[in-house]
Amino acid sequence: MKYLLATLVFMTLMTSKIIFDFNKDSNIKEWRIVNDGVMGGLSVGSFTLSPDGHGLFAGKISLENNGGFSSVRYRFDRLQVTTDSYISIQLKGDGKKYQFRVKDDSGNYYSYITTFPTSGEWEEIKISLRDMYPSFRGRKLNQPNFSTDHIEEIVFLIGNKRPENFKLLIDKIVLDQP
Repeated sequence: MKYLLATLVFMTLMTSKIIFDFNKDSNIKEWRIVNDGVMGGLSVGSFTLSPDGHGLFAGKISLENNGGFSSVRYRFDRLQVTTDSYISIQLKGDGKKYQFRVKDDSGNYYSYITTFPTSGEWEEIKISLRDMYPSFRGRKLNQPNFSTDHIEEIVFLIGNKRPENFKLLIDKIVLDQP
């Protein structure tokens, strides 16, 4: 009973902000694909709405011409965060690993990243901002983990160093703050 009461108190103190909630009428024109073609690669990715109204990030990774990644990014008005904030993502992957990235300033050359596996089933992925580390072009930077008070860009990226087809369905992305 004490555990239930403590959980209820904690949940009432937590605030959530929807970053994006996909449905059949979602406007996805602000979501942008960035493939390895920016560096000469041949990977192809797309971002559309599935017939059920989920964000659908899909394509094919090629290692030719030093390629090997595809990503989709979404920039938005600055959201305030704390060191205890985390991102909850409802998604269905294809059993492959993906990166989730955030930027506190969309003009920065680097992102804060984490990698997560997918199970092939609908699931909720929870990502603690403070656990995300700075990286640029696949290299971890000698800087602290995420510790600022805002974010303004999120990115999903696949780049597993092998040629492969991919498909990631995204239902909802929420910023949770205790």
